[in-house]
Amino acid sequence: MKAVSRLFSSVLVLLVVSALLFAMCRATPVSPARLTLGSDASIEQIAAFNHQYGLDRTVVAQYGTWLNGALALDFGKSYVTGNPIGPQIADTLPNTVELVTLSFVFTIFVSIVLGTVAALKENSGTDHLLRAVAIVGLSVPSFWLGLLLIRYVALKTGWFPVGGLTPWSDGPAAHLLALVLPVLTMSVYYISVLSRLVRANMVDALSQDYVRTARALGLSPSRIRLYALKNALPSLVSTAAMSYGYMFGWALIVEQIFNLPGVSRALLTAIFQRDYPTVQAIVLVITTIFIASNTCADVLHGYLDPKANRT
Repeated sequence: MKAVSRLFSSVLVLLVVSALLFAMCRATPVSPARLTLGSDASIEQIAAFNHQYGLDRTVVAQYGTWLNGALALDFGKSYVTGNPIGPQIADTLPNTVELVTLSFVFTIFVSIVLGTVAALKENSGTDHLLRAVAIVGLSVPSFWLGLLLIRYVALKTGWFPVGGLTPWSDGPAAHLLALVLPVLTMSVYYISVLSRLVRANMVDALSQDYVRTARALGLSPSRIRLYALKNALPSLVSTAAMSYGYMFGWALIVEQIFNLPGVSRALLTAIFQRDYPTVQAIVLVITTIFIASNTCADVLHGYLDPKANRT
């Protein structure tokens, strides 16, 4: 029942976001026809443009048509190119999903390892060192980190491509190698956040009575650490899922720095070109992914921590 309630809430939030997004893109002081055709466009050209894109209808009718099309993955046509927006998203979204997913998996793995090590060596030199590294990771802007990696790693060593995405047809190794630096750029900040969260949760879990009981019963340290990690995971899940959604926003910077053909970079291009239908479509897709990841996190959190479903 909780899962159904969360799903209903997610759909409701998505509808509200879609309405606000549509209203914001329609609230420009200059008409889309003027922005696209220029100030020299004739009245006839503007009328034809408005009719072509349905802008001569009421706002409510426009929203209804747009939402109905979006449900069928038909996001209309670009103001700039006149081409359907759906195929453009289909071409670029997988690249961004791949970048974000690889970064997310890498972030979770490294965060759990570093956070666990810091917790097991609480207040030691290792713990203080990892804390200092996390502070640096939180402080360094991702765009600057990306530029540093290009300057001092890609250009100096020649081990990694400076930019662009190598296709899978050139081999899996070459394809993944081109994503190493973008993944590092995307992950450092979130590793800094999540590793400290894992540490705090593990320190709390290791201080619980059941851990002392397990030690008294002679359980191995590895088994005790596994139990503690299991109890530390529920509160990590929600934050990690939110991080997955936020990474799509960070991808906008990373894709631009490394010249990756992703959907976030397409969004930035559409914003500069004032191509509002494309902006609406991409933001709606990213918002859907963000809401879906958080909904899945809520369900998973309830599964890992049954007490959460009783509160």
